[in-house]
Amino acid sequence: MTQVLITGAGAVSCLGAGVTAMWGALCAAPDSLPVRADDPGARMPLPLIHRAPAEPGPDGRTTRLALAATREAVADARLNSRQLARAHVVIGTGGGNADEWERPLDPARACTPPFTAAAAVSTAIGASGAATSVSNACAAGGFALGIAADMIRCGEADVVVAGGAEAYSRVALGCFNRMGAVDPYACRPFHRDRAGTVFGEGAAVLVLESAEHARARGAVRHYAALAGSGWSCDAHHLTAPDPQGAQIRRAMTDALLDAGAPASSVGCVVPHGTGTRLNDVVESRALDAVFGDGPDQPPLYSLKALIGHTAGAAGALGALAAALILDHRTVPPNPPLGAGQDPQCPVRLPQGDAAALTGRHVMVNAFAFGGNNVSLVLEGRPA
Repeated sequence: MTQVLITGAGAVSCLGAGVTAMWGALCAAPDSLPVRADDPGARMPLPLIHRAPAEPGPDGRTTRLALAATREAVADARLNSRQLARAHVVIGTGGGNADEWERPLDPARACTPPFTAAAAVSTAIGASGAATSVSNACAAGGFALGIAADMIRCGEADVVVAGGAEAYSRVALGCFNRMGAVDPYACRPFHRDRAGTVFGEGAAVLVLESAEHARARGAVRHYAALAGSGWSCDAHHLTAPDPQGAQIRRAMTDALLDAGAPASSVGCVVPHGTGTRLNDVVESRALDAVFGDGPDQPPLYSLKALIGHTAGAAGALGALAAALILDHRTVPPNPPLGAGQDPQCPVRLPQGDAAALTGRHVMVNAFAFGGNNVSLVLEGRPA
């Protein structure tokens, strides 16, 4: 089977711009609290958001975040213009450029489509392959990477620039306020006192490349391989996961099968872990079912506790975190849980100090409204 390598990476989030800034913050595990949205129209009890630095430009905010991450990823991969011309682009986003349609109607202003990130990225790098936008809510970035890997594995592409991007949406935040699903303090996955999620802005873009193509062009390095993906759908409820978690387990086990990896080789899991009451419990039970409980379960790195829930970008940012964990052979510490962990979520959440990664694989989970589930398995370089 064709091996899919991650040869370039770019990121922007509330931790700052760039992969180096992201990894430094992951290892430092600072307190990361949201701010009130700078939006006079956000008339809601908890207008909280983790803002990311977005460069100025004519495009919508989500597209600008995607472009910033793409520029870093492409430069990191050291692809030339001829190689980029053959590339394909797949970008996941839940709401697209919400700032383009969440504005007062102005007959003099032209209507612009909200889902332009993939096309803008393709234009920016001069790619002539397909430009695909994936928009299945909070699993979009994870599905985008799975689609990109499949394109390479089936011979449709040698290089795919793929990831996810998401910016502030007044409508999305208002809906979560109406559902009572926003934590008034922070996003606190698996915490005893968690009360919902908190959104964050961000983007992560990865350059995926067949190992053969990378060798032929003399690629300097790669972070990890995207070895497997598993997709499933609950078909249970518009917003709530199936309490039994059967399809979540299926996504995880299918990803392991696709990667040819036993559960025992997974040294870390980047969970979906949104901080909502039911989601964290269901995912904890699914992890127990797949990996077993107790000390043999792999440690979790709870990314959303640091950057918030980045919706359509969450799976891509999780995959980037997994690639960095494999690249550095280090599992960063989780932010302190303070009052303690929910006894209904007996997962391993190491805190305090970074730890050496044991195992050759890292799993990433991304689950979304509508029961859209995706799990990815990344593989580290041989010792």
